[in-house]
Amino acid sequence: MKQVAVLYGGISAERDVSLATGEQVIAALEQAGFAVRPIDVTEDLGALVSALTHPRPDAVFNALHGRFGEDGCVQGVLDWLNLPYTHSGVRASAIAMDKTAAKAIFKAHGLPLARHLEITPEELEAQDPLPRPYVVKPIQEGSSVGVSIIRTGDNRRGDVARSWKHGRMMVEEFIPGRELTVAVMGDRALNVTEISTHLAFYDYEAKYADGGSQHVLPARVHPEILAQAKEVALAAHKALGCRGASRSDFRYDDTAGEPGRLVLLEVNTQPGMTPTSLLPEQAAHAGISFPELCRWLVEEALHGT
Repeated sequence: MKQVAVLYGGISAERDVSLATGEQVIAALEQAGFAVRPIDVTEDLGALVSALTHPRPDAVFNALHGRFGEDGCVQGVLDWLNLPYTHSGVRASAIAMDKTAAKAIFKAHGLPLARHLEITPEELEAQDPLPRPYVVKPIQEGSSVGVSIIRTGDNRRGDVARSWKHGRMMVEEFIPGRELTVAVMGDRALNVTEISTHLAFYDYEAKYADGGSQHVLPARVHPEILAQAKEVALAAHKALGCRGASRSDFRYDDTAGEPGRLVLLEVNTQPGMTPTSLLPEQAAHAGISFPELCRWLVEEALHGT
């Protein structure tokens, strides 16, 4: 029986999400026939290395989210220990987590992007860096942590700038319309989900709270947009050098009618696997159960060694 260590928890702002992902993954892997060893990752790196070497697992399921979990850091530790692990490696993880670097790669591959700038909080406090409305977001966080929308007529720009605590900052043209997402497994884009929420936008609460968002699968959009979203998601996955599963997030501006403008926002190399997550939902729609999805991820890791 293959031994799989599941890394979950972590020390990022997304620790709670990772704990929820890990609990679901642990149960699914056990159901899939693996011997599972949960490892709650903390600030103690020595404890993590010890847990991964005494005894050594056959593979590691990376269920961490956010900084140190999906930015190439823990991937580097696992490479150093010569342990096969799920999801993307150091380079793809680090680039995807850095929105400036990722968008440079996407631009070089001709993928559709919104206008964006990397700025400082001081520059934001001084003046509007883009015409309103625009989005302010951390460059190296996920799950919409720290995201604000500066709209015409509001006076929050100074407050957002002065209270900023998320490291490097990006501003991006706000794209009206709808939120779409596409999961990729290996060389296959699964489907297109439309996400709607009664909240201000698809923020952290909308992603993870019960009832925070509603998913329409497949998305009710023009067939050209369905095909384009899947094509762009797969192209972005390959451009970054991702492996295993990823999820690409889009905005779709259909305010002037369909087919409208599709814009790639980012690629998530560690898609969530909570009860409200999108990758398991798209996999299930394709006939892949959650234990089968988790098994596939582990087998992909083992085959990559």
